[in-house]
Amino acid sequence: MELLTKSEEKIMQIIWKQKKGFVKDFIEELPAPKPPYNTISSIVRILAQKGFLKYKAYGRTYEYYPAISKFAYRKAVFSNVIKNYFDGSYENVVSYMVEDEQLSEEELKEINKIIKNEL
Repeated sequence: MELLTKSEEKIMQIIWKQKKGFVKDFIEELPAPKPPYNTISSIVRILAQKGFLKYKAYGRTYEYYPAISKFAYRKAVFSNVIKNYFDGSYENVVSYMVEDEQLSEEELKEINKIIKNEL
């Protein structure tokens, strides 16, 4: 799966939240100053071309909805990070988070419980 640019991801976050909508609906969710309609419309069309969005045509107006779930995209991004930055090792990820003090002892205990329940 192709990764999104920051602009594309920002728009996809809105679409995942709204479930479906028109370009004007997505623009309403953006902070001021609002970008031009044509800018967001272009990003949405690119997302559709990349296969992230599907749409329903109403004359010359299009209602867009996600073709890929947020969960599926998150999984692809996380797998990409693990592959490219942690040599494909989940152990390296956890080790990094512990060394960088991003995981507390309590969180490590919870992870251990999850692992034991899955085995």
